[in-house]
Amino acid sequence: MDRVSITPRPDYVSKVESLGLVFHTVDDQPYWNESAYYRLTADEVDTLESATQVLFDLCMEAVDFVLGEGRLGDFGIPESAHKVIGEVWDADPPSLYGRFDLAWNPGQPPKMLEFNADTPTSLLEAAVIQWHWLQEVFPNEDQFNSIWDGLAQKWKDLASEGYLKSGRVHFACGDAPEDFMTTAVLMDTATEAGLEAVSLGIEEIGWDTATNRFVGTDHLPMDAIFKLYPWEWMLSDQFGPHALRSMHHHIWMEPIWKMVLSNKAILAILWEMFPGHENLLPAYIDGPRELGSYVKKPLLGREGANVTIVDNGREVNEEGPYGSGPFVFQEYRPLPVFDGNHAVIGSWVVDCVPRGIGIRESDGPITQDLARFVPHCFSPRNQL
Repeated sequence: MDRVSITPRPDYVSKVESLGLVFHTVDDQPYWNESAYYRLTADEVDTLESATQVLFDLCMEAVDFVLGEGRLGDFGIPESAHKVIGEVWDADPPSLYGRFDLAWNPGQPPKMLEFNADTPTSLLEAAVIQWHWLQEVFPNEDQFNSIWDGLAQKWKDLASEGYLKSGRVHFACGDAPEDFMTTAVLMDTATEAGLEAVSLGIEEIGWDTATNRFVGTDHLPMDAIFKLYPWEWMLSDQFGPHALRSMHHHIWMEPIWKMVLSNKAILAILWEMFPGHENLLPAYIDGPRELGSYVKKPLLGREGANVTIVDNGREVNEEGPYGSGPFVFQEYRPLPVFDGNHAVIGSWVVDCVPRGIGIRESDGPITQDLARFVPHCFSPRNQL
């Protein structure tokens, strides 16, 4: 994988804005960065696709193990939710998508840093913006990116399989631009599949005491709800108990069992189950143990907040709201550095299948919310 400098399209700002990327620049710094791109080989794409599928399958085994062994307490998940999570896992309701964050250094297998399984963002950039960039800048090249097609097909499958009897899906999120645009992509793919997509703010979801169901702004029951809002936040809200009691009335996407995978305690569980696996890093909940260099991560942290890297006695840390923990301790695997940029690969899974990647860069070793998104491409084998 190589990083190649390139001259940006002269009108790229208007073009990405027309596709919905309104936060292409933040505080006068680029978020969408097309002054460079990453060039991969077809074999490298195969490696990423294979590793992502392996990791997803391991994660499914891990959820089954956690529930079967009664280990939800290790995740700090409220006991009131334990039974419901197990019931939903057994019922196997729809799950749309997730994003693995991977460190991939030359000569080594891709390593799982975490799994954003409940509320992953940067979907617009990965599925849409970099694809349009490719079509204009390198029309004869390819890109590991069938994310949009996978989502549209998933919605079609859900409709044909009878999950969405009303043909309507409600989409709820907060007011952060990245949340809104990620939700917009999901709405557009649902609409392409022939469904009715209804948008509302997460605070606009209401509760009908007469029917014991959640309702939209029209006061009608919501059958299927996509919410870009973490389950741990939902359960701590005043309507959390209602969500648990009415779980059989609604299809929540993502389903509540994703709490297990979006919690970084899963890193320790995976290492416990599959010690030495080439795509995993040693990780523990009770301390760094034998790890000389390690990363201390809040179980429910986001966007690099309160992450501490301890490397040969030196510490690098980020402030944030998760400083009280609890934490997981994972072996430190430095990100590859290209021209001073630390690159992390976000590998997307749609309906249990790897569908593409997005690459983000940061100035330091901890990937934060404003890490720059850089497009990628590769040459099809028949052109090699």
